[in-house]
Amino acid sequence: MKLIKLVTTGVMAFSLSGLANVALASELPFDQWLAKVRIEASEKGISEQTIKEALTDVKPYPKAIKSDRAQPEFKRTFANYSSKRLSEWRVGTGHKKRVEHKELLEKVAKAYGVQPRFILSFWGLETNYGNYTGNNDIIRSLATLAYDKRRAEYFRKELFNALTILDQGHIELKDMKGSWSGAMGQGQFMPSSFLRFAQDFDGDGKKDIWNNHADVFASIANYLKHFGWSDQQTWGRQVTLPDNAASWLDSVKANKPEKGCRALRAHTAKLPLSRWNELGIRRLNESELPNVEIEATLILPDGKTGQAFLTYPNYRTILRYNCANSYALTIGLLADKFKS
Repeated sequence: MKLIKLVTTGVMAFSLSGLANVALASELPFDQWLAKVRIEASEKGISEQTIKEALTDVKPYPKAIKSDRAQPEFKRTFANYSSKRLSEWRVGTGHKKRVEHKELLEKVAKAYGVQPRFILSFWGLETNYGNYTGNNDIIRSLATLAYDKRRAEYFRKELFNALTILDQGHIELKDMKGSWSGAMGQGQFMPSSFLRFAQDFDGDGKKDIWNNHADVFASIANYLKHFGWSDQQTWGRQVTLPDNAASWLDSVKANKPEKGCRALRAHTAKLPLSRWNELGIRRLNESELPNVEIEATLILPDGKTGQAFLTYPNYRTILRYNCANSYALTIGLLADKFKS
């Protein structure tokens, strides 16, 4: 889920199970580094059984390093990124899933204050409605990324969080699968997010975000609600710019970047919808914007010749799930496909 800013580091060549030209978090060989991790895990209260089962015979995973350097949210244009994800299959399947899980989605929506269509959108975009949650060994991926210097501290903490989840009995080691980054389950929670936000909605004693739809939906909704989601609003909307937009675009630039996710640096200043109306921004059907008291920012993800969007407070919550405009805009557009 949440992505961390890409940074450039110096590299030091080494050869280990196919890895090369990677800056190391430690000068120790991987096995010796892992031995120190086992000691630290014990000091943090992880049981010896979990440490033995999870941290024995772990080998580096080159794919995790490669994937970490080429995340699609940052490497593709928005038009390309979104078109691939707003596929006929994903939209059609989402409508079917909404009917299939209607009662449960509405129950979760009422409990957490998050509209069903947005729960569906995150579920669909993250894992194709649970069809693909990733088959990577979470411990192996996190250990590899913790050994890589680029984000060593972050992934080291996530490794210990994953061990805690195993220790608490929510999932068996053999079933703890997910993405190359360590994101897990049908909502793709990093271990730290699991520990903070995962829910046991059906009360069976386990927070099963891998196989239990009740826990999956409630965990996604709980995450969004915690970061300020309001079911009284939508995320924003795609808009059209007037012919004279070039004459005023510079005047609406933000004086300083909005606090929070770095993706917000690409947004304009916050202006009330009434002001955007005055500037000539319209809905896609050319009607005026809603007459409501809400501030919005304008974003042109592919530049002045591409699509234009106004984004509302809920959009900032989407960015807490994944700090990339391409991702957040696609979540909103997919959710719009599921309007009743």
